Amino acid sequence: MSTKKEIIDRCRANIRERLVRPTLADLDPTVYDNPLEKFISQAQVVGCKVERAKSVDEVDAIIKNVYPDAKVVASSLPYVKSASLNPDTVPDAQALNGVDVGVVRAEFGVAENGSVWIMQKVKERDVCFISENLVAVMPEQAVSNMHEAYAEVGFNDYGYGVFIAGPSKTADIAQVLVMGAQAARSMTLILIPNL
Repeated sequence: MSTKKEIIDRCRANIRERLVRPTLADLDPTVYDNPLEKFISQAQVVGCKVERAKSVDEVDAIIKNVYPDAKVVASSLPYVKSASLNPDTVPDAQALNGVDVGVVRAEFGVAENGSVWIMQKVKERDVCFISENLVAVMPEQAVSNMHEAYAEVGFNDYGYGVFIAGPSKTADIAQVLVMGAQAARSMTLILIPNL
């Protein structure tokens, strides 16, 4: 079986003509006067609960308040003292099966669609998708649109990140909205100034 790199190298070797990458200068994306407030509004529209905290010292209390029945909390964030699993130290992603609440760091929000940018900072990124409920702790920072968001996106050694907009949802079967069909049933954002 070919490796991913071999497959990509073969594709690149067969490119007959390289085209100039288009610029985005001709686009006129929506820009909000207050992207943070619009982001909070849009995040709620897509199903997020939004909490505001003064510092990371309030994160555990918010998790306990929003998810009082949670028994298994997974996080590598040092201020999440309630975590009983660390996605950096589990033997594999399957060890995260049964996580009630996964807590991760988001870098910023996007006002036009209520999504957050989550850069992989743990060995097992599946914590974002296998957890019954997802909590994203983030600074009070938002951009207006995806054009601005892509300019802010960064990667680390893991080389992976994802935009997530609220809990998992689908309405493709009989046009009935189902929450948590493919990933988290709920998503809570904890916004902290100067994080």
